[in-house]
Amino acid sequence: MAGSGLVRQAVEELQPVFRSIDARVQSHLRLVLDAFRRQRVGSHHFASVLGYGHNDRGREVVDQVFAQVFGAEQALVRVQIVSGTHAIACCLYGNLRPGDELLAVVGEPYDTLEPVIGKYPSPGSLAEWQIKYRELPRTPSETIDWQNLASAVRPETKLVLIQRSCGYSWRPSLDLEDIGRIVKLVKQQNPRTICFVDNCYGEFVLDQEPTTIGADLIAGSLIKNPGGTIATTGGYIAGRAEYVENAANYLTAPGIGAEGGTMLDQTRLILQGLFLAPQMVGEALKSSHLAALVFDRLGYPVNPLPTEPRRDIIQAIRLGSPDKLIQFCRTVQQFSPIDSYVDPVPAPMPGYISDLVMAGGTFIDGSTLELSADAPLREPYTVFLQGGTHWTHMAIVLEQLLPSL
Repeated sequence: MAGSGLVRQAVEELQPVFRSIDARVQSHLRLVLDAFRRQRVGSHHFASVLGYGHNDRGREVVDQVFAQVFGAEQALVRVQIVSGTHAIACCLYGNLRPGDELLAVVGEPYDTLEPVIGKYPSPGSLAEWQIKYRELPRTPSETIDWQNLASAVRPETKLVLIQRSCGYSWRPSLDLEDIGRIVKLVKQQNPRTICFVDNCYGEFVLDQEPTTIGADLIAGSLIKNPGGTIATTGGYIAGRAEYVENAANYLTAPGIGAEGGTMLDQTRLILQGLFLAPQMVGEALKSSHLAALVFDRLGYPVNPLPTEPRRDIIQAIRLGSPDKLIQFCRTVQQFSPIDSYVDPVPAPMPGYISDLVMAGGTFIDGSTLELSADAPLREPYTVFLQGGTHWTHMAIVLEQLLPSL
């Protein structure tokens, strides 16, 4: 079947899935609107202050809105947080001290966290601060090792890292049931151990967020899901007030914490992005289902499977060769709105151990809620596809891509 015919057929088959996603979008939007109303967001909040950023009412209301949306005691939303990795690092450095242990319970973390942890020599890493790190390997079937997790927490285990998304692995991303079970097992062993969720790529995908089911702390990037493709930069941290404030002290300085930092006239964009986020995430999920079904029909391994419920916005497709991987990214780039003339080539990337090939002709550089694709250039040559502000964009890319594969 020609590429366009296969895509049209897949779209028809997915209509029940699309309707289900639309219903969840409405539920999430109702949650966001309720937060805007309760926090009395007004146009006067769009103005920024200068200098130190003291008494920035817009910044204060953004924090309050995010806290309510995520069911948290407190939130910290700042343009000074440069990425999801930076937000996570603020949580780790803010809440860990020399002699404490950091335990990753879903196997190895995302590549960019390895230098933060100090898995290899890196100036300023947690290892240099004498913070110990331990990792609970996944089972051979790529699932959480529940048996070992039940006794994995030690007296010095101060913080447990729960990476919600699959990262550059083939494992399933975590659902809320998984996260809730991890939190319960950890708290049974030591109620004082902080359960911290790397929430990147997962916001507004499921009915609730990890903080509403017991997680102490979450963090993520505004140029992923919660920024709605409108926020130009920044990140967020949310959870128990004590732990959020500790992270704020690391981001700025003790004594300043969450009270400093101008929003640089980004408040409106952050609030508007959050308002748009449920819809944009819904379109990204539709794009994920569409790509999965098309490549599944062509015989490529896909994760998650075409009609399997989504836990984040990432779709992994195992292409099996470097040439196909590069061609995939090249086509995504060619049919992107920005920099369509650029040819993606594998290259080193700060924080990653392998060369990466990345396609992202996005309005916000690095925005993964806009249609983008990337992959480490290593076997088995799996591409990780994410985002899409409307599923029709994904359909156009697939129609152009399939003949070349």
